[in-house]
Amino acid sequence: MTAAIDVDSISVHYGDVLALDQATLRLDKGKICGLVGMNGSGKSTLFKAIMGLVKPDAGTVTISGGPPSKARKSGVVSYVPQSEDVDWQFPLSVHDVVMMGRYGHMGFTRRPRRADRLAVAEALERVELTNFAQRQIGQLSGGQRKRAFVARGIAQGATTLLLDEPFAGVDKRSEATICTLLKELAADGATILVSTHDLHALPDLADEAVLLMRRVLMHGAPSKVLQPENLALAFGLDVMNRNGSPL
Repeated sequence: MTAAIDVDSISVHYGDVLALDQATLRLDKGKICGLVGMNGSGKSTLFKAIMGLVKPDAGTVTISGGPPSKARKSGVVSYVPQSEDVDWQFPLSVHDVVMMGRYGHMGFTRRPRRADRLAVAEALERVELTNFAQRQIGQLSGGQRKRAFVARGIAQGATTLLLDEPFAGVDKRSEATICTLLKELAADGATILVSTHDLHALPDLADEAVLLMRRVLMHGAPSKVLQPENLALAFGLDVMNRNGSPL
């Protein structure tokens, strides 16, 4: 069976800095996978390599058997970036941001048709942002902003979703809404890779977990990957166990 995401021994340098070192990861359809690693471990670089925004120095990346560029063009893959990667002052409404997910379904004029408007309205309703549709995106709370980008992926009809720290700085309601949506999308066959520092919530959300430190150290069930002795491989020997005590 063709993997939804297939990362094969990729290495990425930024100048003299090695961001990814022969990282390998294969994800099947209909799964939620949590990506775990400390800051600087290469999580954002891995997302960008999967999206085709960063070209690996070595190795290959495929999405549903094809190159990332094809997946982006066809709308198969959607990316929710970290907040600092977005210009929140740009004069776009929430509706505009979600409508961007429909561009691949439009012609050269990018004039929304009835199907596009309906898809946007349904996506906004699913993330509980209908009443904020005309608000400038930067005026939303952190959680609402993340929900808007999830709505963009839903409107797009993406079957592979990459979320880079979607729970950072969000309120509990937004976190619960996003988690529920991700589970619904996975149940419908979508593949979801989500990076997070919330290790306590990860077992309830994800089917799998990946431990990253420039390369994939471990990939398996969250209950196994998140054992303190395994986390110590990526976070150092002072990592705290689930009872709050140091190893």
